[in-house]
Order: sequence, then C-alpha cells, then structure tokens
Amino acid sequence: MVAQLVEHERIETTLPKAKELRRVADRAVTLAKAGDLAARRAALPLVQGSKETVAKLFGPLAARYAEREGGYCRVLRSRSRLGDGAEMAFVEFVDRPGELRPARPLPGAVKSRRESENDGVFLPAAARAALGDAPAAAAAPEE
Repeated sequence: MVAQLVEHERIETTLPKAKELRRVADRAVTLAKAGDLAARRAALPLVQGSKETVAKLFGPLAARYAEREGGYCRVLRSRSRLGDGAEMAFVEFVDRPGELRPARPLPGAVKSRRESENDGVFLPAAARAALGDAPAAAAAPEE
C-alpha cells in the first residue's frame, strides 16, 4: 500500500489499515531523507513497488520533507463503507497541492502580532488583555 500512497499521494482505505500505513510510510520517508544506498535498499521492501516509485520517494518527496522532523502523513476519517459498515479514512501526505486539510503550523513557528491581528481567531477577553490588545476594564461587560 505504501507504493500506492507514494504514487497517488492520497488513498482511501479502512481506518485500521490507514493507521498502520501512516506508520510504515513515515518510516519510508525518513529513509528517503537519508538518501544513501543503504537507506534505498532498506526502503525497497517497505515500498514493494517499482523503481519509479522508489525514485519518486527518494526524489521529490525527500526534498519536500527535508526540513520536516516527522509526521509526513495524515489520516482523515471519511465515511462508513456500505455493506459492512467499516470506517473508511483517507491517508495523504501533508504539504502537497490539493490536500484535504492544510497542515497545522509547526509548534515553534510564532506569528508576529501584526500577522495574527486579522486572522479571525477568537481570543477571550483575558487573553486579549494579556496581549495588550484591549484594556481589561474595557474587555469586561458593562452593566
């Protein structure tokens, strides 16, 4: 299944298979980031695909995730399958064009105050007062 994920970059499967696939695909991308011959030989049984699939894994995908520390795949629950009622899920690589949900920002990435003013995020009055956006007295409801 890793070969199909590398080839199509998004596949739909059952939820238990998707969770296991995410684990194996993340390991394959980590090997691809190493980029040496030993890593290529270790990734070949994981991918079980053609040489073109391995070339894509070690080429564009390794370059895409060179700065990322982990979490290269995401699992998104989609529906219950008709017939047996199995939970279905999409497995996709993050940070790719046409992804179902944009990736969350990295925990260390902090927006500047000017960038965060107009992003439409609701902050409670106490948090706004702590940031200095509004005085605490003005943030409290008047009676």
